Amino acid sequence: MYRKIMRFLEAWKESEHRKPLILQGSRQVGKTYSILEFGRTHYENVAYFNFETNPRLNETFEENISPDYLIPILSHIAGQTIVREKTLIVFDEVQLCERALTSLKYFCEDAPDYHIIVAGSLLGVAVNRAKFSFPVGKIDMKTLYPMDMEEFMLALGENALVEQIKKCFRTDTPLPSALHDAAMLLYRQYLVVGGMPECVMQFAQTKDYILVRHTQDTILASHLNDMSKYNSLNEIKKTRLTYDNITVQLSKKNTRFQYKLIKKGGRASEFENAIEWLSLSGIASQVFKVEQIKKPLENYRDIDAFKIYVSDLGLLAAKKDLAADDVLYMVEELNDFKGGLAENYVNVQLTINGYRIYYWESARGAEIDFVIQREGKLIPIEVKSADNTKAKNLKVYMDTYKPAYAIKLSARNFGFEDGRKTVPLYAAFCI
Repeated sequence: MYRKIMRFLEAWKESEHRKPLILQGSRQVGKTYSILEFGRTHYENVAYFNFETNPRLNETFEENISPDYLIPILSHIAGQTIVREKTLIVFDEVQLCERALTSLKYFCEDAPDYHIIVAGSLLGVAVNRAKFSFPVGKIDMKTLYPMDMEEFMLALGENALVEQIKKCFRTDTPLPSALHDAAMLLYRQYLVVGGMPECVMQFAQTKDYILVRHTQDTILASHLNDMSKYNSLNEIKKTRLTYDNITVQLSKKNTRFQYKLIKKGGRASEFENAIEWLSLSGIASQVFKVEQIKKPLENYRDIDAFKIYVSDLGLLAAKKDLAADDVLYMVEELNDFKGGLAENYVNVQLTINGYRIYYWESARGAEIDFVIQREGKLIPIEVKSADNTKAKNLKVYMDTYKPAYAIKLSARNFGFEDGRKTVPLYAAFCI
């Protein structure tokens, strides 16, 4: 299956300023697969080392972490010669060996001709919680997320449709209605399947939602296991409570995160570590409210007002135990959850595209779901789960701040009117 990360990895390989690369991301997003596939197609050989399946590897890094010392030993362990620029060295689950992470500093300084990529599922958590000597300034970093809507469609063989959608997005011309309906169905399928590569592959091969759900449940179980394994004892329960509660809060009219909904009398001081853990692990992400629409937006964020979204739609559907047919046909019983589900979906697509995302609220309670900086302009984005034409909140924002244009995501076809770019939900990846 094609992953967009390949373009980044190719540019990294050819860069004059290449440093050892840390590829981070939550469990099961395809880090190892992407790295090994890249190594197979772009190098003569790959020397792969996994610190989880081979704990004795840690001993190699205990005495000396200079490249001159390590390379002959690693060649012996791998059973193949590691050659400068021709071998890709891969350290997997590197969060389990602090010294291996520190060694990247010396590879950068003393042996930059060796190509090294390291991967870690809970690297953010490990580095934050332990006393890691992190090689600041000596590494390149990239986060791999679950597959986005475009990658999902490509995995299902919808290459021509993807090109058509991109063209309609650029020109603001409607997609032929039969294709629009087909793309909306693909969007609803994506809400059920999500972007975890194993789930997408199973769905592409079998179209079996029950099989996919089984895989999703397994991934959810591994997340809960990580919460116990990579967390302090008194934080485990709070982290699980918070995680369970994210999906509940997405069903509320106001999706702003409220501590009191986790438990009666809940406060920030009690749960902020749990939220930080979920964010660092890549399982969830925070979107902060911005008090003024000025550059840089980061200067005007309200640290006490935020929303939390989960990083994968399929896992969200599995966690809520949503029946596939209920989502595919958007049944009325889901009415309270449809808005939060669509918002979460758009947040995932924008995050994968590298945006820093905020939301905005007026003094009288008009709310804009997302505000991003796109091509140098501050752009408001409103999300509607259905073919909803009313956009009072967007009017308040546009009258107040006069943006270059606004984006409205809904079930409606492409168009542009009154400074509003109408984008169907399935095309959020184009933004």
